[in-house]
Amino acid sequence: MRVAREGYPWILAAAIVSLIAFSLGWNGMGGISAFFAVVFAGFFRDPDRTPPAGEGLILAPADGKVVAIVKDAEGGTTRVSIFLSLLDVHVNRAPIHGLVEKVQYQPGKFHAAFRENASQDNEQNAVRLVDTTGKSLNIVQIAGLLARRIICYVKEGETLERGQRFGLIMFGSRVDLFMPPGSKVEVAKGQRVRAGETIIGRL
Repeated sequence: MRVAREGYPWILAAAIVSLIAFSLGWNGMGGISAFFAVVFAGFFRDPDRTPPAGEGLILAPADGKVVAIVKDAEGGTTRVSIFLSLLDVHVNRAPIHGLVEKVQYQPGKFHAAFRENASQDNEQNAVRLVDTTGKSLNIVQIAGLLARRIICYVKEGETLERGQRFGLIMFGSRVDLFMPPGSKVEVAKGQRVRAGETIIGRL
């Protein structure tokens, strides 16, 4: 099983504590630490994904449950919000092939990620992608109640392939995808999606 590199310090720390505890005869602590090493390995798992082929596809940027689909009456964009529980894969992937036009971090609060006000109030990092036709969409990584670190691998000026890994949010979070005007939504509220595989919509 592939594990995201950010998970290794957590896994190794728990494993080392477990080994020390067992060597000292503290079997209870050793067992608990070993359990957490396995939990961390599961949380930071990073499975390979095969993006579907097709023109104009917008893929899910995160694993999880669709908790909101909101259309902006003024701008015409559509927001699809995905809540990631502790059991979901937390690696984020590019929904389209495009140029990273902007990366913007915003400090904020740590409300529960499934709450509607998390989109405005929580700590977040926004990535704007522009495709070859000039259409742009925004992916916003949002910290949750437990998530206290947002990781973004990409910088402005880089090009991402559809389904390519671009970041990770630790320990429960949310990802908002803002699709451009005219996009067709192909998911429903309450539906579970997989990053880099599930078709969220079409340009």
